[in-house]
Amino acid sequence: MKFNHEIVEKNIGLMGILTVIAISIGGLVQITPLLFQKDTTEPVTDLRPYTALELEGRDIYIREGCNNCHSQMIRPLRAETERYGHYSVAGEHVWEHPFLWGSKRTGPDLARVGGRYSDKWHEVHLLDPRAVVPQSNMPSFKWLADATLDGELTAKKMEVFRGFGVPYSDEEIAGAQKAVKGKTEMEAIIAYLQSLGHALK
Repeated sequence: MKFNHEIVEKNIGLMGILTVIAISIGGLVQITPLLFQKDTTEPVTDLRPYTALELEGRDIYIREGCNNCHSQMIRPLRAETERYGHYSVAGEHVWEHPFLWGSKRTGPDLARVGGRYSDKWHEVHLLDPRAVVPQSNMPSFKWLADATLDGELTAKKMEVFRGFGVPYSDEEIAGAQKAVKGKTEMEAIIAYLQSLGHALK
């Protein structure tokens, strides 16, 4: 029996349903095996969870929209690995919720920025980007130096992340508020930036 394509081509509803089915099957065939591969579901050897201060810094990084201009994913291409370092692997991001890979690079990739510059460099850069990078079009984030953290929700955030499989201990969660209380948002975001790429240089 010959299938008449004209029926599908003239019926937009049927064509839409069949398209969704075809895409779903293709997606499952590609994605399902990844759920069972160790290198995509298990952390790399030296990966450690964010400290309480780094976790707060990560939230500030997201709040300020830093991930809109900076990616955190180095592709396995020579031009990228020569500039930024080892290409990104899935095992580095198993505890990221949400992951911040990104694809837009108004500014450079930050996947391996940790330890590349001093804390003071980051502070000056966030206060006045053009003081250290004259061609930068990044805005100033001066208010981060004045805003302080109270840490009231830090322990709850860590508990939520522990529910996602991040291995926070009871002691780390209990001491979370004390670890961040009184620190500036500037200190927190710098701590986060300095942690990036620590597991795979």
